[in-house]
Amino acid sequence: MKNLASRLSILSAFTLLAIAGGAVFAQAAATSPMAPPATSAAPAPKVAAAPGVVTYNADKNHTQVSFVVRHMMSQVRGSFGDFSATIVKNDVKPEASSVEFTIQATSVNTGNENRDNHLRTEDFFFVEKFPEITFKSSKVEKVSDSEYKVTGDLTMRGVTKVITLPVNFLGEMKSKDGKSIAGFAINTKLDRKEFGINWNKALDNGGVLLSDEVAVEISIEAKQAS
Repeated sequence: MKNLASRLSILSAFTLLAIAGGAVFAQAAATSPMAPPATSAAPAPKVAAAPGVVTYNADKNHTQVSFVVRHMMSQVRGSFGDFSATIVKNDVKPEASSVEFTIQATSVNTGNENRDNHLRTEDFFFVEKFPEITFKSSKVEKVSDSEYKVTGDLTMRGVTKVITLPVNFLGEMKSKDGKSIAGFAINTKLDRKEFGINWNKALDNGGVLLSDEVAVEISIEAKQAS
């Protein structure tokens, strides 16, 4: 019996020590600062375009930027082959839409090399000093579902004028990759002398070689930007 009592006393002592040790460990854990478990940073969410807002870029293969000027008793048609255009179409707030257009003046082409080289000189576009023709909108007014008035700064040969362009919206559709394709058309007239393009030549029988008025025709097929 004495041996049993002795064993029980030893066992009780170990039990008390274990309980006390656990309590001390628990208290230390509660009072000691511990670093929170490491977590991986969540990827930044993609910013989606606002509903009803689509950004388009002109498709060069399906866009024409051309002009027509009277030459003596006929008309000469020309075009620019190098250009870029960005159109932001806002169907919810049409007035928040915008247009930016840049033309490389040296890309002028009338089908006659000598005439094109003359157009690149100081007599006309002076491309060495003014390589770009630009337009940047400052106001967009929706007239109807297919008509807009776009006002902005047209800069050509170093001269900037505020003009308003009549823009026809030709509709839109989805391409095979699910992106929108839209069509726009612009027909307007400009006075070339307002932009410092003054060259002309008097004819023997009266009159001048070139008209001051230039008809501008732009047909744009634009695809939704990525």
